[in-house]
Amino acid sequence: MWSTRGLLNFFKLCSLATLLSGCTGIPAGITPVKPFELSRYLGTWYEIARLDHSFERGLSHIKANYALNTDGTVRVINSGLDEKTGEPRQVEGKAKFVRGVDEGYLKVSFYGPFYGSYIVFELDDYQHALVTSYNRDYLWLLARTPAISAEQQEALISKARALGFNTDELIFVDQN
Repeated sequence: MWSTRGLLNFFKLCSLATLLSGCTGIPAGITPVKPFELSRYLGTWYEIARLDHSFERGLSHIKANYALNTDGTVRVINSGLDEKTGEPRQVEGKAKFVRGVDEGYLKVSFYGPFYGSYIVFELDDYQHALVTSYNRDYLWLLARTPAISAEQQEALISKARALGFNTDELIFVDQN
């Protein structure tokens, strides 16, 4: 689903010195969910809103599916529709826990040995989630359903805003 060029641009943002550590770090003031139960997180999540980045630009109906691999890693399939052509796009990757299976702090790779942080920092009974990466330029609001109540959406956005995310720049994903 994500273009190779878009993902390469993501990794270019990390200098060679930080590629091995900085892209898998945690932004200051962000705390991954703990305890985290992978078995409850697995399955399909719909993208409700996100901060803009090149590897999802021009897509609608975005969702992610997480499944356990036999080696203990997590299979990640991100999919969506090209807004111009309506064609489906998909990318498959894998995620690994960084510090322990009871913490919502993983690293994910879609191409080769390069990983980026995947940090679940808000989780409402495994129905709604806020996720970031190695810095506050990345934010995803995810839900188990394609739409959520206005109250729940505002509560999650308020939480992200209080933690320093630029929520005025959120893109709300067409899931209809």
